[in-house]
Amino acid sequence: MKRLFDVVVASALLVLAAPFMLVIGVLVRTTTDGPALHRQTRVGWKGRPFTMYKFRTMTVGGDDSAQREFNRRELAGELDHLESFTLPEDTRVTSVGAPLRRSSLDELPQLVNVLTGDMSIVGPRPSLDWEVELFDAKYQRRADVRPGMTGLWQVNGRRTVDMNGMLQLDLDYVDQRSLWMDIQILFKTLPAVLMGDGAA
Repeated sequence: MKRLFDVVVASALLVLAAPFMLVIGVLVRTTTDGPALHRQTRVGWKGRPFTMYKFRTMTVGGDDSAQREFNRRELAGELDHLESFTLPEDTRVTSVGAPLRRSSLDELPQLVNVLTGDMSIVGPRPSLDWEVELFDAKYQRRADVRPGMTGLWQVNGRRTVDMNGMLQLDLDYVDQRSLWMDIQILFKTLPAVLMGDGAA
């Protein structure tokens, strides 16, 4: 039932979003050097790597060492005093990329990942391999389900929740998941995005 739900919802959203995706792709391609789409390897279901698609929001070849250090400190609990758990002044983000990230429109190409079965509409955030290496072993159960385009983290504050909090929400989803929960999260996602609830 979940897979059928994913295919139906992703197909419908892809048809509705196609004109907007075309415009976004043109904007990204013509305002910055590099491709419109960003392909990135993420850790998926049962720990299997897959290629995730997003609209490119950063400069090509940017150094991610600052992001890695920021995430390490975040997982170590060294950023509790911050109101928003996001890397400040990330110089890699382009002028077009910033609003795309705030609105989550950069993630629309992930609908293709849902159709191919690498992702689900609702599930844990798809993590990078080097992020997974930083996670406590208890969070390995996140890989028991497919990663999602949206989830409990996205509708519960997004970047006002630190990474440890996000990972715990992912485990809560794994333990409590149901089709009804997916529907509830999906309907909560749109207003959360429109209001920029906790967005970077």
